[in-house]
Amino acid sequence: MRQSGASQCRASVLGIALVLICTEGGDIRAQGVPAPSVPPSARAESGADSAPLPPVFSDESEPRSGQPRVPEPLERPAPGLRPEILRRPIDALVPPAIPEQFPRPETIFRLPDSPPLGYTGASGVLPTESQQSSHFVPIEDRWRLGFPDWDRYGKGHPLTDDYPYALGRVLDPHNQNVFKADYPIIGQHTFLDITARSNLDFEGRMLPTQTSPFESTERPYSGNFFGRPNSFITLDFFSLSMDLFHGDAAFKPVDWRIKLTPTLGVSNFSFSELAQTSPNVLQGATRTREFWALQEAFFELKLADLGPDYDFVSVRAGTQPFISDFRGFLFSDFNRAIRLFGTRFSNRDQFNLAYFRQWEKDTNTALNTFNDRNQNLLFANYYRQDFLFPGYTAQVSLNYDNDPASLKYDNNRFLVRPDPDGNFQKHTVNAGYFGWAGDGHWGRYNLTHQFYWAFGTDSLNPLANRPQTINAQMAAIEGSYDRDWVRFRLSFFWASGDGNINNSHATGFDTILDQPNFAGGPFSFWNRQQIPLQGVNLVQRLSLVPDLRSSKIQGQANFVNPGLILPTFGMDFELTPKLKLITNYNLLWFDKTNVLQQFLFQGNIDRFIGADLGWGCEYRPLLSENIVFIGGVQMLIPGQGFRDIYDNFNNRVGNLVAGFMNVVFQY
Repeated sequence: MRQSGASQCRASVLGIALVLICTEGGDIRAQGVPAPSVPPSARAESGADSAPLPPVFSDESEPRSGQPRVPEPLERPAPGLRPEILRRPIDALVPPAIPEQFPRPETIFRLPDSPPLGYTGASGVLPTESQQSSHFVPIEDRWRLGFPDWDRYGKGHPLTDDYPYALGRVLDPHNQNVFKADYPIIGQHTFLDITARSNLDFEGRMLPTQTSPFESTERPYSGNFFGRPNSFITLDFFSLSMDLFHGDAAFKPVDWRIKLTPTLGVSNFSFSELAQTSPNVLQGATRTREFWALQEAFFELKLADLGPDYDFVSVRAGTQPFISDFRGFLFSDFNRAIRLFGTRFSNRDQFNLAYFRQWEKDTNTALNTFNDRNQNLLFANYYRQDFLFPGYTAQVSLNYDNDPASLKYDNNRFLVRPDPDGNFQKHTVNAGYFGWAGDGHWGRYNLTHQFYWAFGTDSLNPLANRPQTINAQMAAIEGSYDRDWVRFRLSFFWASGDGNINNSHATGFDTILDQPNFAGGPFSFWNRQQIPLQGVNLVQRLSLVPDLRSSKIQGQANFVNPGLILPTFGMDFELTPKLKLITNYNLLWFDKTNVLQQFLFQGNIDRFIGADLGWGCEYRPLLSENIVFIGGVQMLIPGQGFRDIYDNFNNRVGNLVAGFMNVVFQY
């Protein structure tokens, strides 16, 4: 049956609507309208099963060759020309036009304004660009990035806990802080590290103490040459270090650095006998002194890059720290110098070339003065990491000490140059040192070793009373094994002694200005204490060598000495992450005794010095170096050689005991 004209018109309109909906990706059924049926012939003629209809162009004419036609948006048909059933789908598919005078604004995504971690201070970077889109957020100060607030443990960030993502305070040295160079203080690369430090040392000890040479004693009618051994000292240091440098704070060597460390030292010495604080017995048995010093003051400049892996060469001039080897056997000091240093082969090798012109030291605090010591030192060393096997570092060094003839009384009026023994004549010491050292580990096994050969001349040694040719050696080795929380240590130290004081060969080894961390270090009685002997010292404070020298900090090296043999056994216990226990046991022998026999006018002195026992602990309550407590007790059980030197006529020297407490507060 033939359809009427109205029916044919409705079918045509329905077919066009279906094609338009399919072209726009629509579906009539999705709008709740059933899809009309279309004959297969109509679908084939229109190509609905194979491809969409071509777009409708605004220009009725064909486009020019090579130019694509731009489809024109569909016009909204008049309401009277479309069926009632298609009003809702077409209204949903074609949004209403937005007037051009009211453009739709773009919404910019912005990050939440979270504060950075730690105490950052004010930024030194002025913003020059604002956010323009959601794709890029300009943050020009790359150090002060914000972090969301997060309390990991729900405790409110207590000071005693190691807390990640903690906001800082100006007086908080544990977390990130601009005053300890965690954030730049100027721009992006200039940092300031301020460190306030107090080092308080309290020590009671028993030492052989000779009575006054003026026959004035603290106790009347006391005839013993060695009097009461008890003494008590305090050494307190307060410093403020300011380190201004330009660089990237971590992986890259600094471009330049300026550092100043003014220091106040306060010392108090109390003895049980007179003439210990001054040759004048009227000065009493107690002495308190204060001294200000500029312990560090240097400028550092990077001269050049030596490779693409941050290898460099830099120069540093001024009063600065330097240690000649791994354990400080030869030289460890803060003094005036110019130093050239750097790295090679991706920091696998390091080198140092330093010239020191020594400042004179303050007698009571060992801080630097501004008086010229007139002593020249030269150090050259080279380090090689992963030498022979991974984890082992080797070092070779060549060092030189030129100590010209001079006359010096210290601040307490005691003669220190030349040594007050023998002929008391001024003399010059020129000594060279060739060294070979190593430090490293192989699995759980650790190894440290050091060898020095000293050579040179002494124009007039006071003890030998003649010029000397120096030829002396020193060797030290320590092996340790880590077993869980315990480290077992075995070590051996040898310094050659002079076996004949009457010849012209000085074979007793001596150092320049040592501070060895070996054989117990400060937990050893022999290492920590300065044991006096007739105007000189049998051994210096914080030293191992029995050099018969007036003073380590102000005297001259003496290569006519008895030498030392020292084996050690010790164990270190990591009881907790905060508490460490150190135990140490030393046996001591003189290498030779001929020099002591001539010096003391004694026919026979035994070589065995005695046994040295030490115990100590280190406690860090904050798991950092901000607060540290170090304490220890040491005992020297005298052997026959020590008794031969220090026994009185009517009694023998007993066991010597010392104890100390060191408290460090650092910001």
